[in-house]
Amino acid sequence: MDVHLKHRYTLALKKGCGKGDDRRVGAAQQVFHGGKTVGNPRDCREAETGIGRDRMGLDEAAQKPHDRLSAWLAADMEAVNLMIRTRMASEHAPRIPQVTAHLVEAGGKRLRPLLTLAAARMCGYDGPFHVHLAATVEFIHTATLLHDDVVDESAQRRGRPTANLLWDNKSSVLVGDYLFSRSFQLMVETGNLRVLDILANASATIAEGEVLQLTAAQDLATTEAIYLQVVRGKTAALFSAATEVGGVIAGAPEDQVQALFTYGDALGIAFQIVDDLLDYGGTSAVIGKNTGDDFRERKLTLPVIKAVAQADADERAFWERTIAKGQQAEGDLERALEIMARHGAMEAARADALAWVAKAKTALAVLPEHEIRGMLVDLADYVVARIN
Repeated sequence: MDVHLKHRYTLALKKGCGKGDDRRVGAAQQVFHGGKTVGNPRDCREAETGIGRDRMGLDEAAQKPHDRLSAWLAADMEAVNLMIRTRMASEHAPRIPQVTAHLVEAGGKRLRPLLTLAAARMCGYDGPFHVHLAATVEFIHTATLLHDDVVDESAQRRGRPTANLLWDNKSSVLVGDYLFSRSFQLMVETGNLRVLDILANASATIAEGEVLQLTAAQDLATTEAIYLQVVRGKTAALFSAATEVGGVIAGAPEDQVQALFTYGDALGIAFQIVDDLLDYGGTSAVIGKNTGDDFRERKLTLPVIKAVAQADADERAFWERTIAKGQQAEGDLERALEIMARHGAMEAARADALAWVAKAKTALAVLPEHEIRGMLVDLADYVVARIN
């Protein structure tokens, strides 16, 4: 998939940016487009405050944070796309590129590799290995999606039938394993042991988070601390690894590497909380699935965990029946929404998401002044714009 070619892919999901309907844009998890190579650094304060934006053309000024970030990194992303296409090939097992291409070319997100490229460039890297790491991150992500669809028995992803439905579970699992193996080959080629350690740990954390979710998903004893551990596994671990390795490969000072980790971690957590909120407060056009799917699938997401913690005996019995036992009837979703509203669970979860975004933006303060830094600040705000 060539994410820099706008005409190939459309932003199917919508979200607000606090500017009215005319400023509504594709949901944060969608593919990022763009078409401009990396340029000269500009004081990040211009990107954050808008000072100096009169020097931009009208089209550039109208772009959203992900568009501008992708535009800066278009040449790098082209190299990443070429590496992905090359490395997902298999001389002896043609099903591997077939299954991989079905998912990779489905118009999915490329946020994680973009974050790796952005971190490396912002820290002054001018070598070749940020491309290897960005492709590695995308392969890890794609492998986890293939495995997740098998575990969740999913029939659809990004509006298309899943690979496990078109082929079978065995093919999805084994091709996912192949992509994990390819990702480790790419890591080794960088010759950087620390990079290998970061991404290997992230892969283990992702798997651990998915296993933890199996036991915590319908357990009413699940706490916010356990929820956070699951989210760090299933979402934030790869975000933080993506940004951290960009700084490491660039040879950035340790405080900057830690800041990049913190940014990715906080961004990933906010990203997931927003998705959880939208399942109860969005529309199917916004979230890419039917409103209330998490409830119907008995997922203990953050708004529900907050409501369960404050439940009286009657409400507790409701959650026990609908989530723990899965005995749902017509009108249960509406009652779940009423209970969450009564306890302010949605607003509390929204406050948590905003706090994580604030943490992400604060972490960027120690990083070099660069236009990319301003884009990353804007990107953090953009993630929570749908719930503002």
